[in-house]
Amino acid sequence: MKRFLKILLWTFLCLFLLLVVSMGLFVYKIKNGFPVSYETNRPSLNIPADKPAILLFSKSTGFRHTGSIDTAKMVITEMARRNNWYLYETEEGGIFNPEQLRKFKVIIFNNSTGRVLNDEQQHALESHIDNGGSLIGIHGAGDDSHHWPWYEANLLGGKFSHHAIKMQLQDAQVIMDETADSGFKRSLSSQWPNADEWYVFFNQPVGFQVLYYIDGEKIDPNGNIFWVKDKNFGMGKKHPVAWYKSTGKGKSFYTSMGHSQEVWRRTDYRHLIEEAIRWSIR
Repeated sequence: MKRFLKILLWTFLCLFLLLVVSMGLFVYKIKNGFPVSYETNRPSLNIPADKPAILLFSKSTGFRHTGSIDTAKMVITEMARRNNWYLYETEEGGIFNPEQLRKFKVIIFNNSTGRVLNDEQQHALESHIDNGGSLIGIHGAGDDSHHWPWYEANLLGGKFSHHAIKMQLQDAQVIMDETADSGFKRSLSSQWPNADEWYVFFNQPVGFQVLYYIDGEKIDPNGNIFWVKDKNFGMGKKHPVAWYKSTGKGKSFYTSMGHSQEVWRRTDYRHLIEEAIRWSIR
């Protein structure tokens, strides 16, 4: 009997340790992404001279939003066909060099998470945007796994804190900010319903124009889980979910919406991304 209890105790202890290690690895991946080798080979490009070129970058080393990423590829491919844009889709970082980035009007981080570019590639993107390129970030592109100060300042305008855990996906009305650019007001709905994983940042986006917000007092922002007990706060009544600004000579646009593939089925969300690309190209 004692031998059986000892075996049982050791079994539970091993399972507990395995659970702790697994949770630790999961949290590390979410916060940092797993270390990867960075692609440096330059791809062969053949971009038509008569079409604005868009780079759709979907690499992730942190949490992988597979459904949204794959659906975005299909939806944006159709947008490009309809608008006579040239779309180049990749998950290889080798294209982030000054010579090839100059060929693109817009670069989209399609739920890219974790550190996806090396130092040289990051600097190439920074310079490209500062000198007239445009950067669009979708949902996971705004989490805190990137560890890139320029990126946080020039795409997000703040630092990501958390999202709700118990009520991960919540319904809300997406409302256009009254001070948004008139071009967006003419082409986009002033209000529409959406269910998403609403990101909470530590602050309102600094230096950006908010395009859409939700009523933060009508969602549960509680991100507490296990030993994390300080994530039960939101962003106030006007909780921003899409914003934009001029960055140097270029532009940046970010929306925290886009967690799941279901979001891409909403006409208003697709219109938002399409208009963001149009604005970025102009």
